[in-house]
Amino acid sequence: MDAVQQESTEKAREQQTTWYGEPLGTLFRRLIADLGLNQARLAGVLGLSAPMLSQLMSGQRAKIGNPAVVQRVRALQDLAAEVRAGRVSAAEATGAMDDIRRTAGGNVLGPTASSTRSGPAAVPANPSKRVVREIQALLRSVADATEIQSAARLLGDSHPELAEFLRVYGVARTREAIEHYESHQG
Repeated sequence: MDAVQQESTEKAREQQTTWYGEPLGTLFRRLIADLGLNQARLAGVLGLSAPMLSQLMSGQRAKIGNPAVVQRVRALQDLAAEVRAGRVSAAEATGAMDDIRRTAGGNVLGPTASSTRSGPAAVPANPSKRVVREIQALLRSVADATEIQSAARLLGDSHPELAEFLRVYGVARTREAIEHYESHQG
């Protein structure tokens, strides 16, 4: 790799860290390990071509252009956390990944999980998570994290609640946004 390519790749990885919290190669490798996938299966669940996934992982491309794919990435991150914590079995994770593939996000076990699973392993549907993910996807489809943070700073003095909204839903983790959302519900 020549110096220009190396510089371009490094810049893409820095942008990915700003937008997604870490380089996509790191994030995707962790999902592959946690969920027992290969790259082709991960690409299929996300709704990406295998070459596009490879380009994102290697830093040849910086941004995921489709907001639905970003939602699926976040859903897989949540699912992987549930698997690591032992709250979701490997079999449930496989079904959940199929649900995630068919949707633009949704709750960890998909839109019908709470009605089709029962017993101690059931994970209830979380409407707060679904609403928060939709808000996040919309914000992140019109601006990147740097732009959202800049807008929040500009609004901070005159409209602090709106600035907080932008920071929480535009750049914070889904968990923090859900807590914010639920604290503002009746």
